[in-house]
Amino acid sequence: MNQNLNESIRKEIFINCRPQILFGFFTDPEKMVRWMGRHIVLEPRIGGSYRIDVNGQDIAKGEYLEIVPYEKIVMSWGWENLKILPPGSSTLEFRLIPKDGGTLLVLTHYNLPQEKVQSHLDGWIHYMIRLQTLTEGQNPGIDPWSIIKTES
Repeated sequence: MNQNLNESIRKEIFINCRPQILFGFFTDPEKMVRWMGRHIVLEPRIGGSYRIDVNGQDIAKGEYLEIVPYEKIVMSWGWENLKILPPGSSTLEFRLIPKDGGTLLVLTHYNLPQEKVQSHLDGWIHYMIRLQTLTEGQNPGIDPWSIIKTES
């Protein structure tokens, strides 16, 4: 067992959107791409794969491990071409908890290498806010992270 893969992050956000609606933003690629990435392929079934092309260079890959409609999605997670966190090497859990007419979204990302904790924490904060904006009826706009920055 790799001792470097033992860190977890947990973030919560209240979204004024019922779990029955929010759930589709994790299983429907046309909905997901509105808050994360620029091209997404999803096979939302146990063992089904996913591929999230964030910006043409950063590509997350893994598979669905558990799906409980309107309650929980668990996926393996990692990055194409990243030796320290390859596809499927960590686990990502989204829990959708009904609360006050909306949803408490609880994200837990397990088994992250210590040196990747801060970048993933920053990323999940960024994407959870975009998801909240979108599902509460506003347009989050084009994701600035989806644009490849070229060196001049």
